[in-house]
Amino acid sequence: MSSSPATPSVVLRNGETVKVNDHVYCSPSWSVRDGTPYSIARIMEFLPPQGTPTFDASGKRNEPFTRVRLAWYYRPGDVSDRPVADSRLLLAAIYSEVCDLNQLRAKCYVMHRDKISDLAGWKKRPDRFYFTRLFDPWIRKEFEVIQAISVRNLPEHIREVLISRYEYVVAEKEIVPDLTDELRTCATCEKWCPPPESVQCDRCKMFFHMSCVSPPLLSKPSRGYGWTCAPCSRQHEEEVEGHEVRHITPAAPKPPKSNAPAPRGRGRPRKDRVLAEKEENVEIRHFKMWPFRYFGQYTVAEDTLDPDDFIFPRAATRVGQKYQVSVLPIAGAENPYPPGTEERGGDDTIEVLSHVNQMSPDEVAAMEAHKSTLTRNEILKCNVDFLTEAIRRFTNAWLRNRDFATVNMATVMRTEKWKKDPTPYIDTEWTRAEKAAFENTILTHGAELRLVRDEVGTRSIAEVVRYYAHWKNEKLGEENKRIKEARASGREVPDRPPSRAGSEDDSSIVTEPSKGNNSCGACRTRESEVWWKAPKGLVTNVLCDNCGISWRKYADLNVRPFREEPVTTKGKGADKREGTPLNGPSAKRTKTSASVRSTPPPAATGPQRCLACHRVPPANKILRCRNCQFRAHAGVIGATADLVNADNWLCDLCQNEKTQEFSVNYDCLLCPRSRRDPKKKQLYPPADSYLRSCKPTEGQAWVHSLCSVFIPEIQYSDASRLRLVEGISTIPLYRWMNNGGAVVRCSDCPAEYHVSCAWKAGHKFGFEMQPVKSNRRDSTTVIDFREYNGCMVPVVTCKGHPAHRRETYDMCDANDTGETALQVYCKNYKQAPLANTHGLLRKARRLDQVINTEDSVDSESTLASGDMSCWNCGTEYSPCFYSFTVKEVVLGPDEFGEAWECHACHMKQLRGEVSRSVNGDAAGPAEPHAATTAQMSNGVNGLNGLSHAGIAAAS
Repeated sequence: MSSSPATPSVVLRNGETVKVNDHVYCSPSWSVRDGTPYSIARIMEFLPPQGTPTFDASGKRNEPFTRVRLAWYYRPGDVSDRPVADSRLLLAAIYSEVCDLNQLRAKCYVMHRDKISDLAGWKKRPDRFYFTRLFDPWIRKEFEVIQAISVRNLPEHIREVLISRYEYVVAEKEIVPDLTDELRTCATCEKWCPPPESVQCDRCKMFFHMSCVSPPLLSKPSRGYGWTCAPCSRQHEEEVEGHEVRHITPAAPKPPKSNAPAPRGRGRPRKDRVLAEKEENVEIRHFKMWPFRYFGQYTVAEDTLDPDDFIFPRAATRVGQKYQVSVLPIAGAENPYPPGTEERGGDDTIEVLSHVNQMSPDEVAAMEAHKSTLTRNEILKCNVDFLTEAIRRFTNAWLRNRDFATVNMATVMRTEKWKKDPTPYIDTEWTRAEKAAFENTILTHGAELRLVRDEVGTRSIAEVVRYYAHWKNEKLGEENKRIKEARASGREVPDRPPSRAGSEDDSSIVTEPSKGNNSCGACRTRESEVWWKAPKGLVTNVLCDNCGISWRKYADLNVRPFREEPVTTKGKGADKREGTPLNGPSAKRTKTSASVRSTPPPAATGPQRCLACHRVPPANKILRCRNCQFRAHAGVIGATADLVNADNWLCDLCQNEKTQEFSVNYDCLLCPRSRRDPKKKQLYPPADSYLRSCKPTEGQAWVHSLCSVFIPEIQYSDASRLRLVEGISTIPLYRWMNNGGAVVRCSDCPAEYHVSCAWKAGHKFGFEMQPVKSNRRDSTTVIDFREYNGCMVPVVTCKGHPAHRRETYDMCDANDTGETALQVYCKNYKQAPLANTHGLLRKARRLDQVINTEDSVDSESTLASGDMSCWNCGTEYSPCFYSFTVKEVVLGPDEFGEAWECHACHMKQLRGEVSRSVNGDAAGPAEPHAATTAQMSNGVNGLNGLSHAGIAAAS
């Protein structure tokens, strides 16, 4: 490591020297980053060890440098699921972090697209990247980045300051044409026209301040409408009255097409190496370590002159008439507000937290004296939440003329004006198990607090955020205390604990591939000088040198598809045509490596987002089909596979492709009929959608898991696996559409739609916990989920509806035991009754209700039991048995016995194909006294004619 006072620089492990504003690859060790590619960043400054001042008394930077502040770049795949083919394209960001110096891997180059004359040649060189847009991680929006020198629609003094400080300007895409236009001046006052405050005439194309026109404009015309100034409006009226035709101004003639080659720098590689190196070393202007600032729709141009103005992108304000309604005064009324209307800003519409500013000095002193006696806990005395609630209670006592001595903090709960139930003013103490889960997740995923919330499971996101702030301050306080004690004792300041980021060679390079991992997981080569560890989801766990570098630097893998070779048997050779050699070469030419088409990287290389909730859960919480790459939480697809062997898991559709147990037509019975081109062999349902999760029905067909869960009539024979689906025939007829499929209704409006159509449209799915009255708890299934108790109801809400106060859980939200909301709902509300019933008999009852025929079988059936057997065929297996009385020879002429008849033989007897006989004696037609009686057990009703259709075929 070396540095100079003027331009600090650092020598990396690979021998490269980097300085401030150079771009580098940054990454912790392989075990910490879990196989993700390198991050790309710009060096902002070098820093000494933590606890040491950055500058000494003379203004020089303290050495040695052990840390570095980096300005991050994002890859497009890091911020969205939109596929991007260009692996050299980045997204800039106004976001920085401090990292250990040993996490810097190598040097790279990042330039704006407008500063690269030959983009194709730039991308052919290694370690070269470019960007055109900026991503803001706080408002999660992308902005255009243009050169500051191209901004011309500004007053000269503002433009000079902007150009002298910044190299680039960040703005919304629709604002860029206004910024790059020539200077716009008002035709009335001849002053500069800011785009938000000016309008353009649709005829003369001149600009005006909205306040300079008569009458003044309060707002711009709506999108799609034009505006004309007064002279042009009068001229238009004269043309209309005089029936004059306005001739359209002819457009400028287009240059004739030419067959000449395209100019250099537009996709053709440039041979000038000197110019390319000059572009790499071009100086970029920075102001306070940043090369760009926001200058878009919500920027006041004069604020640019202030050196302390915020440079970050901004969003629209939520204050004003657009977002807050104001009551209009009634004409002629003394009171501007209607009777019974609360005036905004009064005591009835706000909640006052403190009146300390209105207290006298003696009252403030008395309050401070009593505040110190509220608790003996020294930590609690400095707690912000505790002090805020104490001031609030003192204020309430002061307003009610009560003594301050009556205030105490024994009650943790408080009643807020806008909440129905009391809430604690301070978070409860975290248990040891919660702290362990929190720290383990922070160690694995960093400050991804939503993942921490999912892993802890018992805390809300607000509690996790607050605890994270306290936990982080506590860690910093411990380190500062350790440094102060070391300085006070005269000892040297101990170094920080060694970083987990070890040498890249030690953590990422495989010295000797094992026998099962002797080929590259991407290109399948078996020869490489260096073998690198591979990310999860590939066929093998190693990558060759080329693929390893390509993945780490460019997040790009050219994965060769894996095809299992069919198993050949010994008898296959006899099937060949006569005269053909058994071991002869194949007539088809083998494809060379150049002719093999590349495929996109596997889905497992990026963040493993669940397709149901679109979140990135911990790696052990998600299942991914090894065949189609479909991925989701195990709890929302009815999967019971062992998560230890999750790499071999297959979804239901891919499993059915092998077993052929159910139908190979995967159209959902609850959705409208799909129209697909049979010539195009596409995967259906697609693997990039949650609708890929399908479950078989009792009739060997398929339905979407989502449709079966959110249609209330559907039940499962095994609710833990969401199969087999039953009860489709019980859906009322009025809910079936003409084009097929059953619909559900929005929980907040009368809109109806198919479940799959609602999912594709982006509507909200969840489960609502509804309270149950005490007199209905005996007849309603009541469950506990997290902190709520009540009846769980599935809801589908249009995406345009605002969020309501009802507590709704997402499908993937889990309780304390790790069960998702979907699992809990299906287990308690969707399980079909299995006691003493057969699946075929349950189907018969449902169809019996649908058919509702008046004709019934003259004899009633009883439930099959192990003691019954058919008198004719002797079978003991039948959906139901029919009893009848028969005169037996062995009993005598006046004695009768009871015999049983299976369903199939009973149907044949009704058709006259067989006659009843026992021990060889024909019973003949049933006599009046021999009519069968109902002997149904367990409350089973008669089949009412259904046996003619369904059960006879089943028997």
